[in-house]
Amino acid sequence: MRKRKRTPADAAELEMTPMIDVVFQLLIFFIVTLKQEDILSHLDVSRPSPDPDAVVEEQFKDLLTITVHRYGYMLKGKVRTLTQLDRDLTRLASFSKDVSVIIRCTADSQHERLVEVLNICAKVGLKKLSVFSM
Repeated sequence: MRKRKRTPADAAELEMTPMIDVVFQLLIFFIVTLKQEDILSHLDVSRPSPDPDAVVEEQFKDLLTITVHRYGYMLKGKVRTLTQLDRDLTRLASFSKDVSVIIRCTADSQHERLVEVLNICAKVGLKKLSVFSM
């Protein structure tokens, strides 16, 4: 039995063009089928933790303060529903969009409620926003 020597012509060639085509087709498929809602609903966003040594300063009393609780909202110390909050912020923004808004979130508030307040502020055009945790 004779062993045959391999020549470079006998070596297997690996074509890269079909592999690159398949990779691009998979990439396009995943981009087209991806929904933005899936990304945004699973986003892990954490609010800043409250500073235990922080003291509420008197200067915050002149600003518009919205407090987000677990079951609702407070605007300037008055309990509001989401529709009432929307109506009040729309009325306020019609006078001046240059108002500074402080959004305070309690530790047990849901992140969804904070997002709803931020959406209302964006809708009415309020841009000077600060978010704090209590």
